[in-house]
Amino acid sequence: MKSLFVFAATAAMTVASGAFAADAVEEIPTAPVAVETASVFTWSGPYVGVHGGYSWGEGEASAGGFSLSDDFDGGRFGGFVGYNWQFANGFVAGVEGDVNYDWNENSLGGGFEAETGFSGSVRGRVGFAFDRALIYAAGGWTATNVSLDGPVSDDDTLHGWTIGGGLDYAFTDNVFGRVEYRYNDYSDGNLAGFDTDFDQHIVNVGMAVKF
Repeated sequence: MKSLFVFAATAAMTVASGAFAADAVEEIPTAPVAVETASVFTWSGPYVGVHGGYSWGEGEASAGGFSLSDDFDGGRFGGFVGYNWQFANGFVAGVEGDVNYDWNENSLGGGFEAETGFSGSVRGRVGFAFDRALIYAAGGWTATNVSLDGPVSDDDTLHGWTIGGGLDYAFTDNVFGRVEYRYNDYSDGNLAGFDTDFDQHIVNVGMAVKF
C-alpha cells in the first residue's frame, strides 16, 4: 500500500512538472519586430553649388542722336548659395545669391568694342515640392559690369532686376541638380558719355550640395 502511494505521488509530480514546463515554454515572450521608418526628404536647409550656361544679351548705346546696338551672346559660369524653408503643405520659400562671369563681347561699330564680365544677383524664391522635385520661381536684384573700348574707353556697373524660374531635383538626400531660365534687365547706365541699356536671357544648368 505504501509503495502504491509513493508511485501515485511520483506520477502526479511528474505530470505537474511537465505541465508547468509546457506553460513556461508557452509564456516565453517573443522578440519585438523592428519596424523601419523611411526618412522623409525635405528641401529645408542651406546649400551651395555651381552652374554654367549660355546667355543671349542685347546692348544699346546712344548719344547726341547717334545710336549703336548689337547682340551680346556667350557662355557663362558661376556659383550660388542659398537657404530653403519647406512647410508641411509642400510650399517652399528661400533666398539665394550668385556670382557669375559672362563671356559676352561684340562690336558696336565705329571702332567700339563692348563686353560684360562679372555679374551677380540676390533673389527671393518660392516654389512647391513634389517629394524630390522642386518647381520654383525667383526674382530680385541683379548687377553686371559693362566695359567699352575704342576711341574712348570706360566701364560701369549696371543695376537692375531679374526674374525667372526652374526645376531642382534631388538625386540623393544631399545632392541636387538644377535647370533654370532667367531674364535680366540691367536698366540704364553711362559709358563714356553714351547712354546704355542692356538686357539678357539666360539658361543655367547646375549642381549643388544641400546640408
